[in-house]
Amino acid sequence: MDLNAVNSILENEGPLRKRQAEFAIYKTRVRSWQDATSLPAELRQHLDMCCPVKFDAEIFRSDSDSSVKAILRLKDGLKIETVLLRHVGQSSRNTVCVSSQAGCALNCAFCKTGSIDFKRNLSFNEIVQQVLFFIYYLDDRDKVSQNVTNVVFMGMGEPLLNYSNVMEAVKIINDKEKINIGSRRISISTSGIPEGIEKLAGEKLQLNIAVSLNASDNDTRSKLMPVNLKYPLEKLFPAIRYYIKKTSRRVMIEYVLMKGINDRPGDSEKLSALLKRELGMGGLYFVNLIPFNGDEVFLSPAPAEIKRFKYYLEKHGIKTTQRYRFGKNISGACGQLVYQSDGTCPNDY
Repeated sequence: MDLNAVNSILENEGPLRKRQAEFAIYKTRVRSWQDATSLPAELRQHLDMCCPVKFDAEIFRSDSDSSVKAILRLKDGLKIETVLLRHVGQSSRNTVCVSSQAGCALNCAFCKTGSIDFKRNLSFNEIVQQVLFFIYYLDDRDKVSQNVTNVVFMGMGEPLLNYSNVMEAVKIINDKEKINIGSRRISISTSGIPEGIEKLAGEKLQLNIAVSLNASDNDTRSKLMPVNLKYPLEKLFPAIRYYIKKTSRRVMIEYVLMKGINDRPGDSEKLSALLKRELGMGGLYFVNLIPFNGDEVFLSPAPAEIKRFKYYLEKHGIKTTQRYRFGKNISGACGQLVYQSDGTCPNDY
């Protein structure tokens, strides 16, 4: 569904028609504009002809159906990936991981998205379209009423380098008259763009933020994340402290564990010392450990090593969680989004 085209057509139709069309998409969730009977027949026909209610998507499902990856083709032919994470047994929690850019310019060593280079920023409608796709998907697939409950900006691209479109998308996702997901259920993950973090601190919405750290010294972090050459730890942590002070909200420190790179006993000690020094003991932050999902250049540590790393941090007063692995077998897990179609699942949507 081309939301940009829908908005373009409705521009000259007046605010009432715009509200009626938005109600049809976001609330009634029509499958054809002909079903939006509050709109004039001529307008419905025009919308059906120029921007029908359908998605150009290829779908991949995990064996357990706990994760679903969609490759969406945009109007200009570019492809982006978005993932639905279904938290079975957790009050029907359904999280959509959205992309903010086609490709990525940051070229993190452990992330496949960087291998396809940066194409362009996504418009706010192209971001919203990803959430809307899975809203319609859940409607069509489930016998019982389910909905998208959470949105995380952790897909392709760096959200804070597409700030205005990301924030406009957040407002639509949060809008009670549209998608209606609470701001505390929306998370933005960044590789560490200080000015973006500080700008985000000034937003009135109470969003969640996650900062991808992945190393406790500049040398290692720069090798893993070239963005650290421009924004080293000495610039990153003042921005995090500013965010915490300004918002009084917790920051998630993401740490992708890679065997022999940043998972050694000395690494957990260095990470603990860094966080205590920069953010204080028992401050408004916690570490989210993410076992690496690939099996090529980098490897995931053994479960015992992950457990040891987590135990050390907790023993020294660092609140720590471990991310559950979703979507690895469909190349839909963290760091695997590269709009890759391997033919393992049919396109059936």
